[in-house]
Amino acid sequence: MGKFGVTEIILIVVVLLLFFGGKKIPELMKGLGKGMKEFKDASKGEATDDDKKEA
Repeated sequence: MGKFGVTEIILIVVVLLLFFGGKKIPELMKGLGKGMKEFKDASKGEATDDDKKEA
């Protein structure tokens, strides 16, 4: 697979807008960002706020 060009990125954004609509995309990105942050913290071995409260 090659690198993504501007045309491919625009096409992906248009398809996402058609599937999810403009209001749902920020929620999806927020959830994705949270998941990535939790994954990074877990891979570093850091406890999350919920884990700290239980200890």
